[in-house]
Amino acid sequence: MLTAMFLAALILITVHSQETEETITYTQCTDGYEWDPIRQRCKDIDECEIVPDACKGGMKCVNHYGGYLCLPRTAQIIVNEREEAAAESTSGRNNVIRRTPADPHRAPPNPTHQIQCAAGYEQSDHNVCQDIDECATGTHNCRADQVCVNLRGSFSCQCPPGYQKRGEQCVDIDECTLPPYCHHRCVNTPGSYYCQCNAGFQLASNNHTCVDINECDANNPCAQQCYNILGSFICQCNPGFELSSDRINCEDTDECRTSSYICQYQCVNEPGKFSCVCPEGYQVVGGRTCQDINECETTNECREDEICWNYHGGFRCYPRNPCQEPYVLTSENRCVCPVSNAICRELPYSVVYKYMSIRSDRTVPSDIFQIQATTIYPNTINTFRIKSGNENGEFYLRQTSAVSAMLVLVKSLSGPREHIVDLEMLTVNSLNYRTSSVLRLTIIVGPYAF
Repeated sequence: MLTAMFLAALILITVHSQETEETITYTQCTDGYEWDPIRQRCKDIDECEIVPDACKGGMKCVNHYGGYLCLPRTAQIIVNEREEAAAESTSGRNNVIRRTPADPHRAPPNPTHQIQCAAGYEQSDHNVCQDIDECATGTHNCRADQVCVNLRGSFSCQCPPGYQKRGEQCVDIDECTLPPYCHHRCVNTPGSYYCQCNAGFQLASNNHTCVDINECDANNPCAQQCYNILGSFICQCNPGFELSSDRINCEDTDECRTSSYICQYQCVNEPGKFSCVCPEGYQVVGGRTCQDINECETTNECREDEICWNYHGGFRCYPRNPCQEPYVLTSENRCVCPVSNAICRELPYSVVYKYMSIRSDRTVPSDIFQIQATTIYPNTINTFRIKSGNENGEFYLRQTSAVSAMLVLVKSLSGPREHIVDLEMLTVNSLNYRTSSVLRLTIIVGPYAF
């Protein structure tokens, strides 16, 4: 079939001259062939050599009789070459197996016979015409910005990869204007290009695709906690810290400055946390609240003849027998003046000692203590008054019944301070019987409002 195609490609026109008896043959080859003046026949044109970028998209060019094919680079081609034109078409191609049988029509060279070679060829030492490599000998006329490509009997001036001909000049191909080769950004360079990625991404091994950078695994720029996100990262701080203005470092949060009510007494800031402290005589409860320590139960330092009285923030020791002459102790905290003693006629019959503690700056008015008669006599009238200890008017005694009265705090008191107030109950009857009793109340005002 190939022989038929070859014969069909040649049209011979023969003219005979009687004078010179010379035969002149004019030839015309079909498309894809050119006249070989050495062999006097049409030979195949290797389009893969002369056509710039004959195949696109990573395909390889494979020449064949009268044309060429674009095939995948992994394709394997087996060519049975009978002519040099077929051998030329496959030389230098990948995955092509050349099988060239011996040519029975090729005559052995005659070293004694001088031959005349066509343009682009020269006689070899074996007396055959061989191609002149104009590119190697420097006899080509390609420009400095062009690449010389040797052809059979000639040469071709082509542009380097990444360039294309525009007139007689080679101009750079801007690959960045072609279909998108780069995932993010394309940067054109003379004869080539390269890809760039947006911040937070890096080029994959194919130099085209951009993949996310896990900054937390790479160099962890965060001072404390790092969370990777697509194209970036987020820093967070441990409890007790807050992000600084650079969004990377962490600064201690001064919880003590955020609120004045975070601790009942005093807040102490610490790196990443805070703690509450209480004054002497108190202990921290629940991390923030101050609770009075009952020193009378923990570290009682009073003598045996003393009783320990705890108050908010401390304690005091009072005598177990508070009675003073002429009074005698009849029961705990109760002193009685005997009627047999003439001095007792002008004194209250009994004095009862009581103790109480209040917090500093207590809200007023406030009921703080109730006094009540322990013995009730028939046909008697009881009246109540503050006998002493109210010189500044901090208290008011309000009678609540015939046998009781309520001590009211009407002015706020600040501690630490001790007030001794005598509350008197006067009892009279219709027979002019008159007696009185005193309740001596010791009020201890703590140093704090808690």
